Amino acid sequence: MVVAKAAVIPIVPVGQRAAPSPMPATWLARLGEAMRRHRRIILAIQWVVIVFYVVLVTVPAFLPLPETGATIVSNLTLAAQFVFWGIWWPFVIFTTLFAGRVWCGVFCPEGALAEHVSRFGLNRRVPKFIRWSGWPFVAFILTTVYGQLVSVYEYAQAALLVLGGSTLAAIAVGFLYGREKRVWCRYLCPVSGVFSLLGRAAPLQFKVDRQVWREHRPNFRLECAPLVDVKGMTGSSDCHLCGQCSGFREAVHLTARLPGSEVARLPDGEVSKWDARLVVFGMLGVAVGAFQWSSSPWFVMAKQALAEWLVDREWFGPLESDIPWWILTHYPEAGDVFTWLDGALVLGYIGAMALVVGTWISLWLALAGQLTKGPGDTWRHAARRLAYTLTPLAGLGIFLGLSALTVTLLKAEGLRFPWLGSARGMVLAVGVLWSLGLAWRQLHHRNAPPSRMAAALTCMAMAVVPVVGSWMMLFYVW
Repeated sequence: MVVAKAAVIPIVPVGQRAAPSPMPATWLARLGEAMRRHRRIILAIQWVVIVFYVVLVTVPAFLPLPETGATIVSNLTLAAQFVFWGIWWPFVIFTTLFAGRVWCGVFCPEGALAEHVSRFGLNRRVPKFIRWSGWPFVAFILTTVYGQLVSVYEYAQAALLVLGGSTLAAIAVGFLYGREKRVWCRYLCPVSGVFSLLGRAAPLQFKVDRQVWREHRPNFRLECAPLVDVKGMTGSSDCHLCGQCSGFREAVHLTARLPGSEVARLPDGEVSKWDARLVVFGMLGVAVGAFQWSSSPWFVMAKQALAEWLVDREWFGPLESDIPWWILTHYPEAGDVFTWLDGALVLGYIGAMALVVGTWISLWLALAGQLTKGPGDTWRHAARRLAYTLTPLAGLGIFLGLSALTVTLLKAEGLRFPWLGSARGMVLAVGVLWSLGLAWRQLHHRNAPPSRMAAALTCMAMAVVPVVGSWMMLFYVW
């Protein structure tokens, strides 16, 4: 997708209103029109979500830790934990993969606040360092790892620090840069890269008819908060599906498409090394390690061995636990305290998982790229293009990891799920088959020779082996 280079997209001049156009033919196109015409309803939804979000993030952080026997129904802290990490985030990931970035455009409190504040802000031009394309990757890694160090899923104070800090940063960026724009969302949001990748695989998009665009005069003023060049829009990676461009010049309509079609036909100019790194080392490496370390017997064995080694040498500094909670987990009243050794091992485990899994995948992608590169192409570029096909497996893996907390919280309420193992296996299988299917479609679209296509698909199947193995160890072995 081609995006605007400037901080603010020029407002399209308001021309004489064109003659009334016929009602859009499909129900999706009519839905898109309704989103634009009833913008006030979407704004009301956003403010309701903002209030709900602020209450659930802030209030539990100032309450005592839940007592033994407390439940989701009886304790606000547990209820907020369940809403945020048991329902909210798992299904944000799930819906983005299957419906596009509608969460960003309609519900996200950070994006809504950033856009609202920018109306009264300084309207400065976005500096070049903010527009660096590597920030989504860096922000995702740092937020994910830091969240594990302070136990963001378990404690309200940590959730306030991570989520609240992100929200304050979004508001500050909105105040400084752009006018009625979402500069934070476009460049700096820790999950914007993930949502961009998932949006490419989704079956919904606002499609632009270039010929109709040229033939019609503007019929209303066009604003694009997430800084998308609507005229040049070819996909859904940056589109927030807010509906504000629906019907513009009678050329923009919400439509359905084959899931993953944007990935299968990904133009060479849209292949990004940072997107590839985010999929391979972030979503399939760091994220898996973050979900896995607390259940891993390897982590426990390494901790015990190192602790004994340190005690034998009377090096007690790494075993100190008097550390502020905002650096490492420190809740003695809950019996949950991290030492410096714990923090180092968490970092080491996640880093090792990212390095091992990411390197393994990269090697097989490189081989597949070498086998299928076209004229004027390079194996590196071909490998990065194939990395996008792993998005479904990466997204569904994150959904499985987040939903594990959902299951844990519901089991604490006395609920049991005898079908859980089968359901997890089916989700994982869908992710693998969807990703391999996208790889086949991409190679077919690029006219790869059948023999090389078969060899490349074998490489792609080998690439996902450690990812599947990691999830199986977590859910079926440990």
